Amino acid sequence: MLKKFIVVGISALVFVFAQTLPGMQASQKQAAQEADRVGKSIQVLKEIVELPKPEEALPGVLLNKAEGLALFPGVIKAAYGIGGQYGRGIVVIKSDKGAWSNPAFIRIIGGSIGWQIGVQKADIILVFKTRKSIENMASGKITLGADISVAAGPIGRQAEASTDLEMEAEIYSYSKSKGLFAGVSIKGASIQIDKDADSAFYGRGDVTAREILYGETTKAPAVVEQLKAALAKYSGVKK
Repeated sequence: MLKKFIVVGISALVFVFAQTLPGMQASQKQAAQEADRVGKSIQVLKEIVELPKPEEALPGVLLNKAEGLALFPGVIKAAYGIGGQYGRGIVVIKSDKGAWSNPAFIRIIGGSIGWQIGVQKADIILVFKTRKSIENMASGKITLGADISVAAGPIGRQAEASTDLEMEAEIYSYSKSKGLFAGVSIKGASIQIDKDADSAFYGRGDVTAREILYGETTKAPAVVEQLKAALAKYSGVKK
């Protein structure tokens, strides 16, 4: 009789494990995908600062003055007749002490982006002048050009000069494709928090973007330290 109970118990455990394993594997797969997205965002950041011609690059002085940064590796332009764009990326903010936050995951959908002719895919970079705009996004979503002002960002020497002037827009937008990097017009697109990506990456179903950005959630995969190191290096502030 005891042996029968043991067999039944083991069978029940095997059944439960078999039911939960697919969900665990799916969650781990998504977490790996989001970690890869962070890695690609680091590469985008590196490329915009380290362009061969400094006069065509985004200088660190602008990043130094930024309150936040959004990186979208590989935004896709929809096919002709459909319109709009879609991409997934990350957003980080700078604390009062100058340190960069853990990344929250975001999506950009729709809107009008000043694409170059023949380009179907590009990296999009948003430089936030104020923290308020990021706080609004963390609470739901924002629409560029409607909820918040956005303008094509200056590059090279123009960007160096702009840091001495009052930046009128709350967000500077940039695009990089086919080795070219320039300020790009982007209006009408909505940016929203990707809750599923946040949950998978941080291993918590109840984690919020506000917790992540304001340091209430400190445990993060190792790739985040690489991101913070790159941000500190290129913006000239500490990790």
